[in-house]
Amino acid sequence: MSLKSANKIEANVYELEIEIDGAKFKETVQKVFTQKKSTINLPGFRKGKAPLSLIERTYGKDVFYDDAIEMLFPELIEDAYEAGKIDAVDNPYDFEIKEIGDEGVLFTVKVTVKPDIQLLIYKGLQGEKGETEVSQSEIDAEIDKLRDRNSRTIVVEDRAAQDGDMTVIDFEGFVDDVAFEGGKGENHSLTLGSGSFIPGFEEQVIGHAINDEFDVNVTFPEEYAPELAGKEAVFKVKLHEIKVKELPEVDDEFAKDIGEYDTAAEMKKGIEADILKQKIEATDNAFEEQILTALTDHAMADIPEVMITKKAKENTENFSRRLSQQGADLDTYLMYVGSDRETFDAQMLEDARKQVTLRLALEKIGELEGITVTEEDFAAEYQKLADTYSMEVEKIKTIIPEDTLRDDIISENAVKFVIENAVVVAPYAMEESVEDEKTEKAEKAEKKEDDAKKSEKKPAVKKKPAAKKKTETKEKSE
Repeated sequence: MSLKSANKIEANVYELEIEIDGAKFKETVQKVFTQKKSTINLPGFRKGKAPLSLIERTYGKDVFYDDAIEMLFPELIEDAYEAGKIDAVDNPYDFEIKEIGDEGVLFTVKVTVKPDIQLLIYKGLQGEKGETEVSQSEIDAEIDKLRDRNSRTIVVEDRAAQDGDMTVIDFEGFVDDVAFEGGKGENHSLTLGSGSFIPGFEEQVIGHAINDEFDVNVTFPEEYAPELAGKEAVFKVKLHEIKVKELPEVDDEFAKDIGEYDTAAEMKKGIEADILKQKIEATDNAFEEQILTALTDHAMADIPEVMITKKAKENTENFSRRLSQQGADLDTYLMYVGSDRETFDAQMLEDARKQVTLRLALEKIGELEGITVTEEDFAAEYQKLADTYSMEVEKIKTIIPEDTLRDDIISENAVKFVIENAVVVAPYAMEESVEDEKTEKAEKAEKKEDDAKKSEKKPAVKKKPAAKKKTETKEKSE
């Protein structure tokens, strides 16, 4: 078996010509016969006892040819890919037999290969980084959250309701002295100032004491339910309880209670460090996203559509699987977010195109920069997978071989290389850089247009000054 030729017939498509020698083909036909003879019944022979030669005379010489080729095909394609250094991105197609018989087989198949990619630039890509300083207000806000989570609710009996209080009320609404559907509630919890009731309601509860019964007069908004929109209503209200949150003091005891610090000072420093870490991480992630987006923008490749559709299908299946784990499905999700399958599929294709382009760009960088994978890289990646799936490292190795991980690790290291060689610029500098690039492109286009116009005005034949001077000299000598 061998690859006879590999010819590029169009962008990213090769036609492979593969041959099987006669001895190998006959051997495989014999194997097929051995497997299938027990199912063949010929007159004069017990089932499974008819010889191959007689079966071929009865049903045709080619009776087992298709099965033999099917048996050999996976090995044939694998050998052909290796011999021709073919990096296929999809299954082979357009199988066509050119010759077949005792002398062997000659056939052709077409295969789509990974495209070559050109990178206009991958070093010195520019991106912005936001500020990572932590303000006192951010620290205070985080402390307020901790105080709120560690607060307790107490009942207030010695004063009237105030903005921000949590109240428990009964209410019933009337329009033109007639109670309306959905306008009644008992022992309803309402935080004053939350805006959860229609405008004007909560403000009229403020100032009332426990056990007060009073009317609240409101006008329904114009955008309310049609049967009530714009109408005046009266709510009969009884106030049962007034409660407030009691927040802990920010002291050493509070710091100890939350279980991480010994003093309030340590707590504040720790919170500042946590916020700073989160900001740096967010800023780094945003910067990386900018740089990788810029990288894909500078990548030039004629990507086979099959690579895009396969990636989009994979992404869709993964997304649907995550929804299923949450007890939902894709159709329900799309209905909830107000979208449809056509829009979703279009977005998936666009995302897949960017992902495939980025992956190709990173692999190209790995090639250009000679990025290799060390044993330490493999060990770290296997450990990360083991931690992710809560499995033993050795078990992961039996599932995912090193060859499968190699490209992933190279891509990850290529990302690190691109980020390390990227340039952080101020926002205004980025704007100027973009404008300069636009201006440069415009100037080049304008110059090209001017040159084209000038070439149109030039005569078809132009006399050479040197020739004219030579003629004049000749005339004088005469």
